[in-house]
This record gives sequence, structure tokens and C-alpha cells, in this order.
Amino acid sequence: MTLETGRLAADFDLKDQHGQSVTLASFRGEKAVIVMFYPYAFSRVCTGELCQVRDQLPRFVSQEVQLLAVSCDPMFSLRAFADRDRLEFPLLSDFWPHGAVAKAYDNFDEEFGCANRSTFIVDKQGVLRWLVRNEMPDARDLEQYVQALGELVG
Repeated sequence: MTLETGRLAADFDLKDQHGQSVTLASFRGEKAVIVMFYPYAFSRVCTGELCQVRDQLPRFVSQEVQLLAVSCDPMFSLRAFADRDRLEFPLLSDFWPHGAVAKAYDNFDEEFGCANRSTFIVDKQGVLRWLVRNEMPDARDLEQYVQALGELVG
């Protein structure tokens, strides 16, 4: 499956680090959503990125926008990761069936068994409006996200 901007984003239902169910559809009509896939909790680049997001959280979470960070790590690992690094936004577990959501977003690395480092911005109607894919060792440019969000939600 190839994702294209302008098409409805694949819905999902995943558990966050607290065991609460989170669906993409629950934000429809309410908020734009940043779906931020990252390869591994506790890894150097992913930790650095998510801590950068944490430190600039009002730029990524507001009454208009929700951030959902997704990895294929188990929920309990995500809880330990969130607690250690004070990550207070939803960390969603795509652990079982392993990588099903990452696969639905054409974003699963079969060789390493993890999500690729990619980001998808979905508008309030559930339509994919922007995406960027980074190589696994390359950190994201968060300023790109801020610019894309600014264009989408003003």
C-alpha cells in the first residue's frame, strides 16, 4: 500500500504507555494529528528527538493539534521510557500484531522489525496532508513540522 497526501489516513486503535486505547478517528472533527513513528524506545536518536519534542511541546500539542508517537515497542517499555524521560504525550505501542499500524502506513522495516523514522500530519477531517521519511540514523528537523502545521492549522 502506498500512502498519498490528500487521501484518508488509515485509522488505528493502539494502547498508550498507560494502557489506554487511542484511535486516530477519535480526533476527527476536533484536531489535526501528528503521527510520529520512531524506531526504538531508549535508543540515542529517538530519545534525543522525543526529548526535543517534550521541551517544545506547545509547538506540537494544542487545542488544534495532537501528537501521537508510535513505535513497535511493548506498552510496558514505553511506560518506563516515558517515566524516565518525562514524556507526557501519548507513546503508542504497535507491538502486537507486530508493526500492523506501521505496515498500514507503509512504514515498517522488515529487516529490523521496527517502524521507520517517519512523520504523517493528518488534518481534522482525517486526511493525510503531509509526510516526511527520514533514514533510521537521521534525526528529524522539527522546524519542518512547525512550518507544515502552521500551513495546515494557521
